[in-house]
Amino acid sequence: MKLIVLTENTTADAAIGCEHGLSLYIETGGKRILFDMGQTALFAENAQKLCVDLARIDFAVLSHGHYDHGGGLQTFLTCNTTAPVFLSRYAFEPHFNGTEKHIGLDTALQSSERLVLTGETHRIADGLTLFSCNERTRPFDFGSANLHVMQNGALMPEDFRHEQYLLIEENGRRILISGCSHKGILNIMEWFRPDVLIGGFHLMKQPCGDLLRSYAIRLNAYPTAYYTCHCTGTEQYAFMRGTMQRLHYISAGTVLKI
Repeated sequence: MKLIVLTENTTADAAIGCEHGLSLYIETGGKRILFDMGQTALFAENAQKLCVDLARIDFAVLSHGHYDHGGGLQTFLTCNTTAPVFLSRYAFEPHFNGTEKHIGLDTALQSSERLVLTGETHRIADGLTLFSCNERTRPFDFGSANLHVMQNGALMPEDFRHEQYLLIEENGRRILISGCSHKGILNIMEWFRPDVLIGGFHLMKQPCGDLLRSYAIRLNAYPTAYYTCHCTGTEQYAFMRGTMQRLHYISAGTVLKI
């Protein structure tokens, strides 16, 4: 499997732009996949610099309905005129940071015939499956992080039912791609126990202390290789790296062969 980071909060190359957001290009099983589209059109600009032809993408996945992952959706629909986009049926619900700042998607796009709305499980192709895990028990409570969703005219603490994960099964390995892990990185690891996990941990607001160290110890107990980014937080990554021998950071421009 080959993975190229098209955009992320940091950059590995001064020629490659970065922003608060995430977009990954993946080649696996003969498929070309776009996982998330960042906050703006920057992912497309970087794709050109990194020799990734967005017009040849076979399908795209939107991990959840936040602007920093789906803000580039219109750009992708323009660059690529055929590929379906798989996203949760809840992705276009109004999402808020706190109670005032809207962080959801452009609802004008929800009428696109290219969008494929997913549920609890959605098989895309052999070895490529999406999971929302909404029906699974969450052993660890990570709360809502002051994020809200508008339901029936009222703001409610997020349960992140719009978030989904891509499981890639290739050559006897299980590789999980997660945009932000809002449902709790410890829960996700308990559910999937993958050989490789790629994505954000959503720990950027977690103080570097005993609780974060306990998370790192628990994650390190799995034999998983972790490639993290975006909402993990660079300070939190550096702190956890002291405990986790198989933890790595990926930035815009990073190329991985796994």
